[in-house]
Amino acid sequence: MPEGMASAPPSGNFLGFDFGTKRIGVAMGNSLLCQARPLLTINEEKTDPRFARIAALLQEWQPAALVVGLPCHDDGTPHELTALCRRFANRLKGRFKLPVILVDERYTSLAAGEQLNRAGIYGLKQKAVIDQYAAQQILQAYFDEPSAGQMA
Repeated sequence: MPEGMASAPPSGNFLGFDFGTKRIGVAMGNSLLCQARPLLTINEEKTDPRFARIAALLQEWQPAALVVGLPCHDDGTPHELTALCRRFANRLKGRFKLPVILVDERYTSLAAGEQLNRAGIYGLKQKAVIDQYAAQQILQAYFDEPSAGQMA
């Protein structure tokens, strides 16, 4: 059971997020099927439009929980974006009153790039979708190993 989780993990639909200062990748999945898929990329840099778009996604998908990738360096030490991702996760939790689970996102962008290469999407064409594929990797990592997640 994920650290800090007092009861059974949530079940149902999940949304996964790959947070960035310019874009946020979003994936969706279901804990019954334990499969994540890329959904979309939020291209807003300002907070209010970002959270308005997230609110619309929550209305549409009715998730039981949200999964946010937590970046860190290869050796596990905090990354420049680690604090910003934690802040984003705490804002999600505070605004939407849903469980928010943090998952180590090391190598997810690399894995997403490889997945896109296998699909025949190369170079600059990846830019528009790489973040949502990274979010898919993050959410799939949680489905594959729920005990690796930690509550925000």
